[in-house]
Amino acid sequence: MSKLRVAAFSVSLDGYGAGVDQSLDNPLGVGGIRLHDWFFGTTTFQAMTGAGGGEANVDDGYAKRSFENVGAWILGRNMFGPVRGPWPDDAWRGWWGDNPPYHVAVFVLTHHARPPLEMEGGTVFHFVTGGIHEALARAREAAGPRDVRVGGGVATVRQYLEARLIDEMHLAITPTLLGRGESLLAGIDLATQGFRCVEQVGTSQALHVVLAKD
Repeated sequence: MSKLRVAAFSVSLDGYGAGVDQSLDNPLGVGGIRLHDWFFGTTTFQAMTGAGGGEANVDDGYAKRSFENVGAWILGRNMFGPVRGPWPDDAWRGWWGDNPPYHVAVFVLTHHARPPLEMEGGTVFHFVTGGIHEALARAREAAGPRDVRVGGGVATVRQYLEARLIDEMHLAITPTLLGRGESLLAGIDLATQGFRCVEQVGTSQALHVVLAKD
């Protein structure tokens, strides 16, 4: 059965999924880049960037799994880019260049309409102004029998969690303290929603935890 899932989502030891003050130079907020050190050394990430190499280790296994059976993505606008308010033009085309790693339909939550953006490799960004439920309905239609992945950022994951729509989450808890930023789970009662830990594996870079509903 198709799932709505979060995968390979990095969190600091103090619970933050992003730092403060996102900008073009700090797309994950100040210090947020450190949350993803476990991912950067994998063969999966190196293949995404075209560099080649990397390690085929436990971290890489989780990285690869995060892309399996994904038929569509949902992203918050900040995950698409640093532009705020009405789009001044269509010049910004995402963080990843002409060939983003999604290769399927991606539904971007925004308050400001913009025409769909077709990229190389099969990625098409659709800009959704009707909120999380509209984005999910469109993503499920595009994904068919495959899963829909909520890629972030923190605010977007929280919205879907608060609406009790997430079926599964893989969190990579990293040995990093941010001190401040965007808290992923503060005030959200996962136990009441029926989540339980179904998998946990530690490496030198991260504690991988999979949470799924009963």
